[in-house]
Amino acid sequence: LLLAQSKMASAAPTSITQLLPLELIDKCIGSRLWIVMKGDKELVGTLRGFDDYVNMVLDDVDEFEPNPGGGWRVTRLESILLNGNNICVLVPGGEGPVPTQ
Repeated sequence: LLLAQSKMASAAPTSITQLLPLELIDKCIGSRLWIVMKGDKELVGTLRGFDDYVNMVLDDVDEFEPNPGGGWRVTRLESILLNGNNICVLVPGGEGPVPTQ
């Protein structure tokens, strides 16, 4: 059984390109990102740089916080340093939360 599995693994195509997470983030420098944080906040901003811990410097940031009555309160920020430990999801090219109808 082990021999059969190793033969199958070696027969796999070798032309598959692998893209690591930090490489994808690196390709997003200078682009807009939609960032979903732990808790309720979401951010949209232009990525200027990041480190191995995914701490980020963002410019032209819109911070979205949910209003108790519905909708979002939006705060405009010129530049921020974001702690990567609080990030849940990154969406390259995202425009932020969809307004509720």
